[in-house]
Amino acid sequence: MAEYEDREHYIPLRKSDLVGLLLSDKKLPPDAREDFKQFCKLISAVFHFEYLERLERLKDSFAPFDPDSQTRPLKPLSLDQKEKRLDQLFAEFTSLMERANFKRLTKADIEAAMEGGASDWGINMEVDFNVFERLELFMRGEGKVKRIKKHPFFFWKKTEKSVDSYGRLVLMLKLRPHKRLGPNANTQGVYFKLFKDIPKLDLEMILPGARIQMPRGTKGKMGASLLGTVGYGIYKVWFDIITAAKMAVGGALTFAGQAALGPLVLLGGYGYKQYAGYQITKQTYSKMLTESLYYQNLDNNSGVLTQLLDEAEEQECREAILAYFCLLEHAPPQGWTAPMLDDYVEMYLEGNANLKVDFEIGDALDKVERLGVVEKQGEFYKAVPLPAALERLDYRWDNYFQYNKA
Repeated sequence: MAEYEDREHYIPLRKSDLVGLLLSDKKLPPDAREDFKQFCKLISAVFHFEYLERLERLKDSFAPFDPDSQTRPLKPLSLDQKEKRLDQLFAEFTSLMERANFKRLTKADIEAAMEGGASDWGINMEVDFNVFERLELFMRGEGKVKRIKKHPFFFWKKTEKSVDSYGRLVLMLKLRPHKRLGPNANTQGVYFKLFKDIPKLDLEMILPGARIQMPRGTKGKMGASLLGTVGYGIYKVWFDIITAAKMAVGGALTFAGQAALGPLVLLGGYGYKQYAGYQITKQTYSKMLTESLYYQNLDNNSGVLTQLLDEAEEQECREAILAYFCLLEHAPPQGWTAPMLDDYVEMYLEGNANLKVDFEIGDALDKVERLGVVEKQGEFYKAVPLPAALERLDYRWDNYFQYNKA
């Protein structure tokens, strides 16, 4: 059983496309194709029902912390109850991320990404982790995305670069009162955010409470200009005062004060101009940040829950269908061991769909064994014949609710 560090467990195929691929397999007899299609429908129905239960649990856990909720509870939770519900929400969501083949990013991962500054398409931000009461980040799909940027000197030319990125990035957090967030921040709710194609160097861009850090070149230009003006102003004031003091006439000090007033006004006016320019620069970078994330934000809050549950459900179906089909149509009569099946599924996907994945064999076999469509004999796994598998799945579906007392 091969293990790959550069492959994902996630199978990037729509379930219907996978079923179509398997139905076209020459190993599958034509008279069995309709039965296999029904098998896939029953597998999908079973997982959909089970994930509906998980969705209801997540919605109940999220309800007291939903910042967009339009409903209100009949009985508010106590502080102790809310704390327990919050722990439950984070635990259930972390479990969901595992099912959807996401990897949890540690604080060390986040800090390492921030140390590299910003990419050519991002904005460097400074993050204070004290704004978070709870924070979790999950990613799936490390790769490169192509970005286009104008040439730094020849503005009519464009350059294309590949940037190390996270294909999908999920953010789950709860804020605490903090001066960076302002008085209107909701510190009672829990926020979910789903992004795509976030450059690793720009990870801090998606975190609330982060401060924009202008590039050193911009800071240097503003600082040098301000220092030059202040220096000239001080020199001019001192020169005029000394000149006036040398005039041995009455009212010399009054004249000196008047002489100094002009440079002081000039200095104050330029100081305001620099401050206004700084604010405009900050607004420019804020606009860049908003535009950058506008096309990368996929969903928020309760929408994230439903979308990720749907993805996890589809992934469960794909794994179960693949494991059963390969054992049914491609395994020898005695079946395969787990490593044999793992290697064959990965080879099958690479050869027939041009997909290089690290098939999650343990999880897949657990599912098909639990559903009763695969049986284990010693170290070998064998697929239950298709008609018997359909009967077992149908029996399972019929007995989810047992209200008939006859």
